[in-house]
Amino acid sequence: MENISNGRRWLGLMAILAATLMNLLDSTVVNVAAPSILADLHGTYGDLQWIAAGYTLALAVGLLVGGRLGDMFGRRRVLLVGVVGFVAASALCAAAWSPESLIGARVVQGLFGAVMIPQGFGLIRDLFGAADIGKAFGVFGPAIGLSTILGPVVSGVLVDADVFGTGWRMVFAINLPLGLFALIAGLRTLPAGISPARVRRLDTLGALLAGAGMFLLVFPLVQGREHGWPAWTWVMLAASAVVLGVFTAYQRRRKASGRTPLVELSVFAKRSYTSGTLFVLVFFGAIVGFSLAVGLFLQLGLGYSPVRASVTMAAWAIGAFLGSGFSAGAMAKLGRRILHLGLALMTVGLILLYAMFSAHGTGIGGWSLALPLFAYGLGMGMIFVPLFDVIMGDIADHEVGSASGILESIQQLGSSLGIAALGTVFFTAAGVTGQAAGFLHASQRVTVVTIGLTVLAFGLAFLLPRRIRGHQPAALAEPTEAGTPAREPALV
Repeated sequence: MENISNGRRWLGLMAILAATLMNLLDSTVVNVAAPSILADLHGTYGDLQWIAAGYTLALAVGLLVGGRLGDMFGRRRVLLVGVVGFVAASALCAAAWSPESLIGARVVQGLFGAVMIPQGFGLIRDLFGAADIGKAFGVFGPAIGLSTILGPVVSGVLVDADVFGTGWRMVFAINLPLGLFALIAGLRTLPAGISPARVRRLDTLGALLAGAGMFLLVFPLVQGREHGWPAWTWVMLAASAVVLGVFTAYQRRRKASGRTPLVELSVFAKRSYTSGTLFVLVFFGAIVGFSLAVGLFLQLGLGYSPVRASVTMAAWAIGAFLGSGFSAGAMAKLGRRILHLGLALMTVGLILLYAMFSAHGTGIGGWSLALPLFAYGLGMGMIFVPLFDVIMGDIADHEVGSASGILESIQQLGSSLGIAALGTVFFTAAGVTGQAAGFLHASQRVTVVTIGLTVLAFGLAFLLPRRIRGHQPAALAEPTEAGTPAREPALV
């Protein structure tokens, strides 16, 4: 490791944090800015779903190769290329003139986010080494946690403030100063971070097959409602299964020929891991789709301003922050049980929320929503920190890198499916009138579906390993034989 001065490495940490914050903000920005975007660009509800799902779908595909790029070309170089591309895509988002142009820019954002984000934790390891990395994550973790609370509120303020008449566009333009800081500070402070592992070629065909399969799965779920579910939507859903099957066969053939596959399929031989991937799909689909529905209900149904909606949803983020802190200290002792505890709290929060909808109707106030959202967030936060370590409890050391990369990609795919599926439930139940009563009915329907998904996740959790994976922290782990870090924490 390079001999790096103390001031330089902390500045480098801030550069990595700035890049991470850009991704966090743009993962949730649609929940706040969606109604303003819809009104300004004259888009449809399907466009709104794509503005959110396009980002997460591109992120899901890109994450399959993003970490490998850092090993091939150096983590600093790849992170900075990702920052430049992400900022350029953010500028395109801010300048969007139609729903289609915004969706396209969001896809580009997601692809560059997938290039940028996987490099961060390896670079932190390179900056601080084994002796001081705990200090780095002692700053990095809380900063990320606070950003999940303040980020949506800041986005709401930016939309409401209408700075220089920009309105919703400022939530994307804010990435420009963040990205500029990350670029300048990163150039001056970050080490090259080239992996000692042997460089291998990327599995480009595998990435294209995976991307095509995911697109064929998500597209009809988003567009089917607007077109009345014609035959082509069902053909695309069936085709997605075929393409993903071809992808699986190709990965096996590539492995058998001695070449490095995009994913290590041997991890799916373990029931606990296969169950874990289903858990991730269900869990993240539920929370991301539900989050979008709540944000839309507050603004379209109750007529809240963006900043008021953000402040109302802050109870959710505060609960998640506190739940994450609790699980960080308790997960080693509780193991898998902490997932059940979190899911039980989430279910209680959802039942309370449905009761509030039924009791108050369209006259429901922000304070009535605060307790249910806080309980839901508290349970959700308990799951975030230990989830991947629980799922990978039975994974062999040499498989950890690939298993982690697959889970992170599936996390984003689950987010896309949640936006597509629960968004469709919401807009179908809301009807075409745009009345408050319709949006209330839609929110109740989504809440019931989310309760069902949470209960399903509760059952799937019984198939996961009882104990958390007993290995050194991800940031300290040695590279695997594929050259990827052992694991990087998932960020939502």
